[in-house]
Amino acid sequence: MPASTTLPTAPTLSLRDETFDATNPTAYHLYALANPGRLRLAALEAARHKIVAFDDLPLASLAELPAVAAATLLGQPGWARLRLGLAGRATPLLPAPLYRTGDEVAYLRLHHELAPNEEALAYTLPLPAPATDIVCLFAAPTSLVQWLQQLHGPSARLLPQASALLGGLLHQRGPSPAPRQLYLNLADHELTVIVLGAQVDFCNSFTVSTAEDVVYYTILVMQELGLNPDQDVVTIWGDLTGDSATFALLSTYVRQLRFGTRPFGLQYFYYLNEVADYRHFDLFSLAFCE
Repeated sequence: MPASTTLPTAPTLSLRDETFDATNPTAYHLYALANPGRLRLAALEAARHKIVAFDDLPLASLAELPAVAAATLLGQPGWARLRLGLAGRATPLLPAPLYRTGDEVAYLRLHHELAPNEEALAYTLPLPAPATDIVCLFAAPTSLVQWLQQLHGPSARLLPQASALLGGLLHQRGPSPAPRQLYLNLADHELTVIVLGAQVDFCNSFTVSTAEDVVYYTILVMQELGLNPDQDVVTIWGDLTGDSATFALLSTYVRQLRFGTRPFGLQYFYYLNEVADYRHFDLFSLAFCE
């Protein structure tokens, strides 16, 4: 069915703080993350730096995003700031000193062949230390870029999901160098693996469909970067539980496996207690993306 005739879909989960007033969008920042199969939204009250609304909705494809968004907070203009992250996209990283504005297509072509309906974009991470000064290259449908700017104007910014994860992790760590560590984020059949030390040593996303896939890519990255599955801590976020087959299998190979927490520096409204702390780290980390 064409995107223009897509019917509104019921949210899988919708939570609201009693203080949230959607009729006054200028008081809030809106964060959205579009994964293959779902759209997640969070509203942050700027004055208190507090998440006060959360939605999790089905999304068949990015092509349907404008139609689905029309019946959600994302379809409402006027937010003080809006950040829309895209998952499932090739996202090569480039040290900022090597980046030249206007060469996005050339950089991206090494990893992704642009379709006729796509354009190459760049996002510079606002990071706490020069050693982590990075530009993320990514592709986005031209129609989506135009829709976002037409509806939300200069308050809106489009970026890849990897940028949100990196922004959240580097905010957690702060400017001081720390021992190298591996981080995992699992959402909608996509596993993002990040290794962070004095700089960003590795960041890549893999398509996974089984617990064995998750283990394979985790151990592969650890071996390639000289990390020890018996000794090095691995922190994981995303769509799994402690009694899931994926966590059980991964914990047999990684001895120091632990769940992550929500990003520091934000407040979270009471109803989010229904959601595990290690869920939606990528969405909430959009708060640290300029």
